[in-house]
Amino acid sequence: MADTAETITKTVEQTKAAAKVQTEQFKAQAETVQAAGVKAVREGMEKTTASLNELAAHSKSNLDALTASATAAQKGAEALSAQALSYGKTSWEHSVAAAQSMAQARSIQELIELQTNFAKSAMETHLSEVTKMTETLTASVKDSFKPINERVTATVEKFQAAR
Repeated sequence: MADTAETITKTVEQTKAAAKVQTEQFKAQAETVQAAGVKAVREGMEKTTASLNELAAHSKSNLDALTASATAAQKGAEALSAQALSYGKTSWEHSVAAAQSMAQARSIQELIELQTNFAKSAMETHLSEVTKMTETLTASVKDSFKPINERVTATVEKFQAAR
């Protein structure tokens, strides 16, 4: 019986020692897993924060481009408006002067010549003004879309680089 008690005692002590070793191993593995989890969460948060900062910077650049585009469009509209106002005023003045000149005509022949000259001059001026306004409008549209085109190009390049 003493041998049996001794065997049981040895077995219990060996089992306790093995359990202690396994507990320490489990504890070490749990600490390793926990540390890896904390590290993964921290890295994930850092990447998310960096991505959000990059998105905010990108959004600010887009907003700046829209503001620049709107400013360019406004300047173009102001230029067109000034040209139209100037043309309208000049056209009115020429029409009044022509009417006064025609009112003083001494013959039908002179009246027809004055009317013909006025119509020819008015048509040439009109075509010239339309050409100027078209150039202004074209430049305005080009200037308005330039900042937006630059942002689209930058975005496309960023996506292509990310692939």
